[in-house]
Amino acid sequence: MSAAAGAVGVGFIGAGMISDTYLENLTSFPDVKVVIIGDLDAERAAAQAKKHGVSLSGSPDDVLTHPDVEIVVNLTIPQAHVAVSRAAVAAGKHVWSEKPIGVDRESAHLLLAEADTAGLRVGIAPDTMLGPGLQSARRAIARGDIGVPLSAHTTMQYIGPDTFHPNPEFLFAQGAGPLFDMGPYYISALVNVFGPVASVAAVASRGRDVRSIQVGDRAGTEFPVEVNTHVQAIARFESGATSDSVFSFDSALPRAGVIEVSGTEGTLVMADPNMFTGDVKITRGAEQTASGPQPLWETVPVAGTEGGRGLGVLDMARAIRAGEQHVATGELGFHVLDTLLSMDESAAEGRFIEVESTVGDIPLVPLDRDPRQKTL
Repeated sequence: MSAAAGAVGVGFIGAGMISDTYLENLTSFPDVKVVIIGDLDAERAAAQAKKHGVSLSGSPDDVLTHPDVEIVVNLTIPQAHVAVSRAAVAAGKHVWSEKPIGVDRESAHLLLAEADTAGLRVGIAPDTMLGPGLQSARRAIARGDIGVPLSAHTTMQYIGPDTFHPNPEFLFAQGAGPLFDMGPYYISALVNVFGPVASVAAVASRGRDVRSIQVGDRAGTEFPVEVNTHVQAIARFESGATSDSVFSFDSALPRAGVIEVSGTEGTLVMADPNMFTGDVKITRGAEQTASGPQPLWETVPVAGTEGGRGLGVLDMARAIRAGEQHVATGELGFHVLDTLLSMDESAAEGRFIEVESTVGDIPLVPLDRDPRQKTL
């Protein structure tokens, strides 16, 4: 492995749809250098390398054995996340994984234990939490702009990813569905605001047992649905705050990015947690109009530099060099997975589930942090 100085070498395992946005950003951040792209489909890896100006491509093993790779970016399907991340740790690499960290508690816990023993870091998406949208909302809440935060409401519903993804089967398989595919954005945001989740309860349903691909060369191909596609959940946090959430692939009415935090002195509407920035607004009351009471809105200035997907990898890289804590830690990723699994179990068992894991304080991102500034 290269000496611990200068830009941090990054290798990709997984060259699918999501790799484009990661590569667009990470190849533009001067503090990291994308060394190699690996995939089980070598041709796909080569095509992505050529498209994004990366000099090397090959297999996952080629990434794991490359001496200049310090961080492996794991963009495989959820069922493979832990196996690939453990292989990276065994090869002496830090690892950043797409969400969720895994599909079960036991293997995810083993990954974190092995990384800790090896003195290596694990980072888990989403890294949208590092963006100006969520960070500005957190600062407003910390300032007391809505008093003491008490509760939150979130909604993420639409008809489903089979309408736009050419290979959507994995999004309806174990470890995915709306709860595990989109839930990490919302639960991560709520944990950033309220701290660790203490207990959850949920109900769930499955609109259809079979779906069909609607775009691409495989349009019309049917596939089984393995998971619940509509989940309604409530959570109680260790702080005493509560939240209610909808996660659905069964709604013809799209409504996503809804995340509202109510406090003793007002309600804050956050930016979409699936995005890095967006509007942040506060209402502390309403005015009477002919059509009824309408909220009076104040805009919260959104400050900071938007970086896009890959920002968490960059944050890890800089933290590795500085010997500091990175933001989207494996500990946080595990707590989010534990919470989502507890919601899934609650829906199956019809009872409240205590969340066993916890997570420490999550640091704010400095306002002057610029992903496109060379600091290493």
